[in-house]
Amino acid sequence: MKHRIQQPLDLPSHFPTLASEWGVSLADLQAAYANGLNTDVFFEDGEGDGKRYCISSVDASARINDPLTRRLYVYLQQQVPATFVPVYGKNWPTLRDRWLRAWEQAYNILINKIPSHHVRIAWLRLGGAKIGRGSSIWRNTEVLGVDNLVMGHDSVIAWHCQVDARAGLIIGDHVAVASHVLIIAGSHDLTAPEFWSVSAPIYIDDYAWIASRALIGHGAHIGRGAVVTANTVVAKAIAPYKIVGGSGAKPMGERPHDLNYKVGGKGLFTLFH
Repeated sequence: MKHRIQQPLDLPSHFPTLASEWGVSLADLQAAYANGLNTDVFFEDGEGDGKRYCISSVDASARINDPLTRRLYVYLQQQVPATFVPVYGKNWPTLRDRWLRAWEQAYNILINKIPSHHVRIAWLRLGGAKIGRGSSIWRNTEVLGVDNLVMGHDSVIAWHCQVDARAGLIIGDHVAVASHVLIIAGSHDLTAPEFWSVSAPIYIDDYAWIASRALIGHGAHIGRGAVVTANTVVAKAIAPYKIVGGSGAKPMGERPHDLNYKVGGKGLFTLFH
């Protein structure tokens, strides 16, 4: 299987430091990485400055024979803010994963329509989501990968959004996500006949504002205070405080750097949200 998830390290430049920390030779570490490339544990997508380094998103640790390759894989797993898909079988990880997916579907089919902020947030937290004080997800918003969702304090995701956190979604404090926004953590390998999944974590930093009908794609990092205007597609890093919009998410301006407000999406009228 070649389902894969992007990890954040620039591996070639990181290998000398890692080899020194682990007390192994650089040549041995590079050989372990090459072994992982040959056995579909590690992947390289793209070329040049756009090269991305990925690892198997299906937990491959049990099938890696070489100890150093296994150690490197587990280390790179830890760099990704997501729970990996288990190898399905008659085991506890499979049972846990199936239970979480059922819990998630119950939320998306039924619970997210209940006009009670407290019930909805409690359900998500019991499913593994980490949602900070004063934050809210309004009714009729779907959440995938509940156990990989992290929201800070006083942040809001509004009506009728689709939130895909399966590769990890980290939302900071005082973030406003408007209605009908799509946050999509993955796609598929367009060059392969098998339709392998390709995913990456998404980060939305403090005070960011995502306007209605924007699409935030896998690998996006929306900087502190940045604004993504309506109907804009973003799948890249947006610098702090920048306002972007239109085709290619072009810069349109800049916000003040001394932002200091509360989004306040949970309050007197929570019943209707």
